[in-house]
Amino acid sequence: MKQILEEIIGYQQLVVNLKKKTMPVEVLTSFPEFKAATRSLKQAVANSELGIIAEFKRRSPSKETINLKADVMEIAQSYEQMGAAGMSVLTNQRYFGGSLEDLQLAKSVCSLPILRKDFMVDPYQIYEAKTYGADAILLIANALSPEKLEELAILAHELGLEILFEIHEAEEIKKLDPKHIDLIGVNNRNLRTFEVDLQQGLDMLPHLPSELLKISESGIQDQETIGKLIHQGFNGVLVGEFFMKQNSLESNTKEL
Repeated sequence: MKQILEEIIGYQQLVVNLKKKTMPVEVLTSFPEFKAATRSLKQAVANSELGIIAEFKRRSPSKETINLKADVMEIAQSYEQMGAAGMSVLTNQRYFGGSLEDLQLAKSVCSLPILRKDFMVDPYQIYEAKTYGADAILLIANALSPEKLEELAILAHELGLEILFEIHEAEEIKKLDPKHIDLIGVNNRNLRTFEVDLQQGLDMLPHLPSELLKISESGIQDQETIGKLIHQGFNGVLVGEFFMKQNSLESNTKEL
């Protein structure tokens, strides 16, 4: 996984460098959408019983096909109707089949706060996220240095965006001052083996700042698991693949 992560980060920086030439930050900030008010994912999770952040993704590096024909507008509306606290949209095209247009379309048809889930490596992407309708961004502890994480977090907050800070090991929480974190994403996937272990995430809970909202990520497949995670101290869950694989998304999300 570390090799895959390094490959993705390298490719992402290349893409960003090209985008800066074709659509500079000055252009992004000139769009009316850039000045739009944002919605609070943190508040939505805090006010929700289960804190479900429902994710939209067509595929991933580990699953080449999840739901390639998925319509982001239909799914965004289904997520809102089921009572999700927020929505996560994968915007990485090469590895997840997503796009910034998906983010824009989701925002246009639902009132949920929306997380731009991507590999954020450059300040340019923060401006981009705001322009295309994100309310929050993902920062991955394992992907960046403490200095770069802080730089991106400060800029995001200046632009009115919230931070979901994703960790895979409890020690990684030290890479970013809690004052820059709105929600902690605890990923249950082992980066060395790629296996998912819910207990791995639960074991991290006692080592995390008590005042921060905690979101469990990866391997969440049913209502029983969600109940267990919430009961043991998580404030919410991020669920993607389970929803995206359903034939009847609306009925399955309501059931969950």
